[in-house]
Amino acid sequence: MATEESGGLAQTAAVKLSEMGERTKQLGTAMQDPERQRRIILVIVCVALLLDNMLYMVIVPIVPDYLARLESESEQAHVTSNSSFNSTQNENFDLQIGVLFASKAILQLIVNPLTGTFIDRVGYDIPLLIGLSIMFVSTCIFAFAENYATLFVARSLQGLGSAFADTSGIAMIADKYTEEAERSRALGIALAFISFGSLAAPPFGGVLYEFAGKRVPFIVLACICLADGILCLTVLKPFSSRTRENMPVGTPIYKLMIDPYIAVVAGALTTCNIPLAFLEPTIANWMEETMDSSQWEIGLTWLPAFFPHILGVYLTVKLAAQYPHLQWFYGALGMVIIGASSCVVPACKNFEQLIIPLCGICFGIALVDTALLPTLAFLVDIRHVSVYGSVYAIADISYCVAYALGPIVAGKIVHDLGFVQLNLGMGLANVLYAPALLFLRNVCLMKPSHSERNMLLDEGATGLYDTIRMEERQRKKHGYSSSGNCVPVDENGKFAGQSKSFSEEETSEPEYI
Repeated sequence: MATEESGGLAQTAAVKLSEMGERTKQLGTAMQDPERQRRIILVIVCVALLLDNMLYMVIVPIVPDYLARLESESEQAHVTSNSSFNSTQNENFDLQIGVLFASKAILQLIVNPLTGTFIDRVGYDIPLLIGLSIMFVSTCIFAFAENYATLFVARSLQGLGSAFADTSGIAMIADKYTEEAERSRALGIALAFISFGSLAAPPFGGVLYEFAGKRVPFIVLACICLADGILCLTVLKPFSSRTRENMPVGTPIYKLMIDPYIAVVAGALTTCNIPLAFLEPTIANWMEETMDSSQWEIGLTWLPAFFPHILGVYLTVKLAAQYPHLQWFYGALGMVIIGASSCVVPACKNFEQLIIPLCGICFGIALVDTALLPTLAFLVDIRHVSVYGSVYAIADISYCVAYALGPIVAGKIVHDLGFVQLNLGMGLANVLYAPALLFLRNVCLMKPSHSERNMLLDEGATGLYDTIRMEERQRKKHGYSSSGNCVPVDENGKFAGQSKSFSEEETSEPEYI
């Protein structure tokens, strides 16, 4: 009897193991599906971007108060009655806070040219894993740091991790989503996660810091970072992948920097983010002085702006799918909205009024980012080689310029000129820069470069342009074109396609497939 029972248990266990093996096999097969894999990659990248921006902003309500407590403890140990000395100490403390906040963007700004080149050489998955690992270490150091020097090291390490994770993540999305409408949609989702991380982190950090202590918010973020790193390691398998061996060599970053179209986009990304970067460290003091705002109002200042930011991303993605030739216009409109909203901020008299221009700023930033980030990838596809590490390193540099200057320069401008002048200057800069985006209005009319890219693509299509050309030939055989509102032009600016027959075009252009 006992033998029969044990035999039955063994049979049941074998059946269950067989079922588990079958499910594992099905899961593995599903993971090999390109569409599913793209979605999982998008999730991994979005979580990485969310973490990076939460780490960037979560210290806003935590670190100044924590350092002030450490400073007060130090003062109690060295009591002094010299008021001028105390004033100097306060100024030094403000400078220390500004340098600490800016150290992340400064190091990221310095390292980005190197990481962009590194990403172009080794691919996107290994740098993403490196970035997540460094961010995990940085977050753990933040959790257990007990002095300014350790916090500075943690903040700087975060900038190094961001230089790897942000650039490789955005570049990976551009590489996996080669069709322009899909690429805009995927980058829009990534921007939504960036926005949510930046705007939700201060209340998240403030509440946990108030009720659970300094370590808890960082430990929570470290756990999420660890989980995302494990997912990256298991899904992407970065150390077993050899996809880069047959890929073309990317255009050097210095050549991309001197491309006039890329330079215009980079300037727009910097200019549109200056109001956000300069207001974040200064608006709290201004609200206390002019509105007598409570701490909860200061903590929730930017949170309502998340919703118009999402709306801006959604509208731009939809409009870009319908009218792709107007990407430059969406960016210019966003800069005008940012400029007008910045000028309105100093006129606000209470918290409710202030929400409106801040929502306008975030809505405008959503228009600019969502329109111009895919444009960078398209410019690389048609003018250079379809490898995206360096071009998105340039985009990251553009953001870092604004956020490196913000914590240090904004306070000085407010002290010397005033909060009103700061906002008027930022608003005017955005409005004056908007016409520069007219330079991009003919981007969709360009023909691809026939230099290095054409000679390297013997293996088939790997970038957006190659996909478009393959589809174009197939559709021309059926008597219609996929170019929509964009008509290719030659190097002299003359319209092509109308003066040549299909057979002439086939013989005059290099073969890609």
